[in-house]
Amino acid sequence: MKMGPTILAFDTSAAHCAAALLSDGKIVSCVEEMSRGQGERLMVLLEEVLAENETTWADLDAIAVGTGPGNFTGIRISVSAARGLALGLGKPAIGVNGFEAVAFEKPRPFTAYLPAPREQRYALELSDTGTNAPRQEDGAAPAPDAKEMIEAVAKIAAARVAQETEPFARPAPVYVRAPDAAPPREKPPVILP
Repeated sequence: MKMGPTILAFDTSAAHCAAALLSDGKIVSCVEEMSRGQGERLMVLLEEVLAENETTWADLDAIAVGTGPGNFTGIRISVSAARGLALGLGKPAIGVNGFEAVAFEKPRPFTAYLPAPREQRYALELSDTGTNAPRQEDGAAPAPDAKEMIEAVAKIAAARVAQETEPFARPAPVYVRAPDAAPPREKPPVILP
């Protein structure tokens, strides 16, 4: 008898390529530290995790993906892979942001911190009644344990699969900082002769 959904989770939002497989209540994970090359390594790593655990793509109930915040390119790699796999396999893709993973099984209220560039950190306050908008603030945050994070992503996704009655939204990257674009300029009126 199957104990809960089978979830393949992965994340490339930081200087790593991380994957976890949650199946029959057991979880196995693999984290490879790397500052570059996640795009080339991700699918190979996923195949290895599945093969080592005698699981096939068809055995999966859902795909889970870490959606950031973090490295822009890394987030795009994993979110794109999750969307493509979900479409190809006909399985739901579930996005889990880093704040949820850091705060997993922590008592509320809780402030989740994630590292941000230039000695800053991303912060999100979570309470029993809801959350505030994430923000970027001064002060460094220690990097969370990637193994704990990817395992939390898989467990959060499994809980959502067990509770969900409606279709899942496509996973989307989490952006905390406002875009660096200049404000839109007003166009001069067009005067016709």
